[in-house]
Amino acid sequence: MGSAREAKAPSAVLVRLAAPRGFCAGVERAVRTVEEALAAFGPPVFVRHEIVHNAHVVNRLKAMGAVFIEDLASVAPGRPVIFSAHGAPRAAYDDANARALMAIDATCPLVLKVHNEVRRHVAQGRHVVLIGHRGHPETIGIIGQAAVGTVTLIETVADAETIAPPAALLAYATQTTLSVDDAAAIIAALKRRFPAIEGPRRSDICYATQNRQEAVKLIAPGADVVFVVGSPQSSNSLRLVETAHAAGAGAALLVDDPSNFDLSIFDGAKIIGVTSGASVPEDLVEALLMRLAERTAIRIETVEHAREETVFKQPLPMAS
Repeated sequence: MGSAREAKAPSAVLVRLAAPRGFCAGVERAVRTVEEALAAFGPPVFVRHEIVHNAHVVNRLKAMGAVFIEDLASVAPGRPVIFSAHGAPRAAYDDANARALMAIDATCPLVLKVHNEVRRHVAQGRHVVLIGHRGHPETIGIIGQAAVGTVTLIETVADAETIAPPAALLAYATQTTLSVDDAAAIIAALKRRFPAIEGPRRSDICYATQNRQEAVKLIAPGADVVFVVGSPQSSNSLRLVETAHAAGAGAALLVDDPSNFDLSIFDGAKIIGVTSGASVPEDLVEALLMRLAERTAIRIETVEHAREETVFKQPLPMAS
């Protein structure tokens, strides 16, 4: 009888869990900056733009007393304001200084690296071609590091093939959360058209973005579906969905809220991949795994691409 029951028992669904996933060092630093400011100064603490692009993180910080704004005129007198991990144009820093605000810059150090590159290139007389996504706060902040007309944004290989820069001396930079493969194709087109174009000594795409994309390439082949836990506003999460598709997943979907995501359409899947964007807390991944386990027996296999040990120092208030 025991062997008959075992024969009828459904086989466990294989869940490939990507590593690394979730919070990167820049996000850890930014979120901790808000938490520490609330502990030190009490609420309200103002934050320019969402500190990171994850609604669950933002809502938790709101409940603690963080107030998210877009205009520094909304900062109450005498209260601190934190600049988000995505960075900001120089005009925003000038505005904070003019208002004598207690400003704390939580911009990811790897984004600040790109800011510094752009300013250096422009100071040396180069026109900068920025590869990024139009309207994203990171690209807005990068473009805003230099005078109007000194940086041109492109998004695709087609843009690289048709761009007509207004200067002979050129350099390129990239948003830190791009698809590594897409960026490489765009850069190759730029270098073919403009052989003398200057680039960064090391890729502008951050280590965490690259690691998460490489990890998803390991879990995607042969998977019926890859779930990427992340918010629609998160560039790096969206790139993980695209990377999973390209790497051979039968389907790849963004899961913003695991608690109400309809998993029934994937009943019958034999192999499921799971990862999360760099602004996603691990408890959301655990919530998705628990919901999967409630529907069917699962067997979790962690697929590790790299181990991350990077830690960034916490920022200090900027001098006003």
